[in-house]
Amino acid sequence: MSTKDFTANVISSSKVVPDGNFKDSKASGIWDINEALDLIKGGNWPNVANVNPSAFVDGLFNTTLYTGDNSTATQTFNTGLNMSGKGGLIWFKSRSSTQAARIIDTVRGTNESLIPSSSNGSGGLGADGLTFLNNGFSIGWDGGDIAAANDYVAWSFRKQPKFFDIVTYTGDNSTQTVNHNLGSVPGMIMVKRLNDAGNWGIKHRSIDATDGVFLNLTDGRYDNATYWGDTEPTSTQFTVGTTHSVDSAPYVAYLFAHNDDDGGFGEPGDQDIIKCGSFTSDSNGIATVDLGFEPQWVLFKGTHNGSSWFIVDIMRGMVNGSNDAWLAANLLNAEGTSNTVITPTPTGFVTDGTNIIDPSETFIYMAIRRGGMQTPTAASSVFNIDTFGSTGDGAAPAYRSSFPVDMGIYGITNGTADRYIASRLTGPQYLRMNAANAQADGGADYAFDFNNGWWNSTSTIATYVSYMWARARGYFDLATWTGTGSSLNVSHNLGVEPEMIWVKTRSNAVGWAVYNKTEGFSKGARLELNGAYGTETNRVTGASSTTFTVGTDAYVNVSARTYIAYLFATVADISKVGSFTQSGATNVSCGFSGDTPSLVILKRTDDTGNWYILRSIVSGNDKSFYLNDDSAEVSNADIVDPYSGGFATTSSLTDGDYIFYAIAAIS
Repeated sequence: MSTKDFTANVISSSKVVPDGNFKDSKASGIWDINEALDLIKGGNWPNVANVNPSAFVDGLFNTTLYTGDNSTATQTFNTGLNMSGKGGLIWFKSRSSTQAARIIDTVRGTNESLIPSSSNGSGGLGADGLTFLNNGFSIGWDGGDIAAANDYVAWSFRKQPKFFDIVTYTGDNSTQTVNHNLGSVPGMIMVKRLNDAGNWGIKHRSIDATDGVFLNLTDGRYDNATYWGDTEPTSTQFTVGTTHSVDSAPYVAYLFAHNDDDGGFGEPGDQDIIKCGSFTSDSNGIATVDLGFEPQWVLFKGTHNGSSWFIVDIMRGMVNGSNDAWLAANLLNAEGTSNTVITPTPTGFVTDGTNIIDPSETFIYMAIRRGGMQTPTAASSVFNIDTFGSTGDGAAPAYRSSFPVDMGIYGITNGTADRYIASRLTGPQYLRMNAANAQADGGADYAFDFNNGWWNSTSTIATYVSYMWARARGYFDLATWTGTGSSLNVSHNLGVEPEMIWVKTRSNAVGWAVYNKTEGFSKGARLELNGAYGTETNRVTGASSTTFTVGTDAYVNVSARTYIAYLFATVADISKVGSFTQSGATNVSCGFSGDTPSLVILKRTDDTGNWYILRSIVSGNDKSFYLNDDSAEVSNADIVDPYSGGFATTSSLTDGDYIFYAIAAIS
């Protein structure tokens, strides 16, 4: 086939999936002509981690947190979303003040905004207020709507078949059908009149054809065919009645998809990223929702009178075991943090019985999948090391990473202090790695609501170092569960079989359990101790690409106790879980093509030996401390040296059998 014919086939009829094969219309990631030509000019197909970003939720949705500076200065935010080229919507809301939210889209233009809490028509926004970019957006001075001296959240939705679409139409005073390009039956539609007052109409797949709800009100569901024409939407059209079709009035419609095992996203090309559904709470306000994925953003409302539209997300704080950060779409209220609202699970979420989740009521929702669907191609995108206040500017976050941090380990460099570990999933809580203590509440001292790091205000001097991970397919994941007392399969989203697992009881003072593939499921170790690997047959007893199994040992599965697991795996040229036998000095290959690893963790398995964590690896003395100890970081010992594709141990390391975990160099 000629290049010309090949290109024509790509553009006219095909989609590409991460393995480089063409599939039918259910495959992920439509390639437009420019993307197809760029691909062909490159001379080869991309590997699994370099496919079109439209194949992943990371390239279609983003939550950005920022502080307005109340000035004419421009702030630019790289979200990785091509908003100017592909089109989309950004929903702004102040977190710290009673300021109206704003919705701005690429179809109507940056000088037009809508207020989701109001029936008002489209209003002006300062010409310098917002600029859509090919990798995010920038904001300047707009009179204060999105740039006042407040803390803000900006939720970005990029247009993409089977995810999100924007349509404008003109009313004709009759029931009419409107074409759309969502490529699937919409899960939820939001319609707003632009030139005059009119409520935001919501059509949701979990509500009958004649029924709907309002975005700007707390009213329950209504039954009125004049809104939606008593007709269900299709994959190409939706219907509006006369109330949403006033003669000659302009309207905008925002369409959100519902994937039902037909999304076609992710590296396998068969994953869902957005779901619209309903749940009914029990008499305690509790409900379990199965999405088939872990959410990062959930919008929900009760279909009864008096229920607001609530939004929770993992960037601001949708956590397991602590209060969530929530905003109400239909209210001017600032962010609330006094309730546990939704607890994410690896396959969905669980509601909590609070005054937000009314008991014995039905709620509709829209949920978007957590990011990290893509196997990383650069260590710096998923790992970093930083010392407190390394820039010396005193500004938050204290530990900077260039990515949203999902897990951080930190310890003191020049004194005695515990080794701490904290995660976005569990919020302002921490565990001690060198002790069996239960989880403790760190409050505001443990804040993960940053785009580029995390904050620990107790580390007030530059003597602490933090090791920071992002969750990503094949690389690192987290999972939480409540013990049952019986053998239990715990779901995870690592996408591959984990090679090393750390497990800790959160609710009780029970030590750490460690599984490593080299030692297998019949042996285990303790992270807080230096003991050798011993026989353990009832802790982590099995693992696959979607689950791992825990027995009934107190370290992993006592009824009603809460647990967390940290899952690690090998990614080519990024991370390596392995083993070696030390004999004098040993060269250890990690398969890395770059420079010396940025991180090495070592543990002797056949005898006692500390858990080393090493950084700043050079031909000479390295920096290291023990995960199982509270002593200061050591900088006058040479444990490992650089070695092509990995690291070399020195004779300072005691002979014996070791397991290791290494991460490639970071730029």
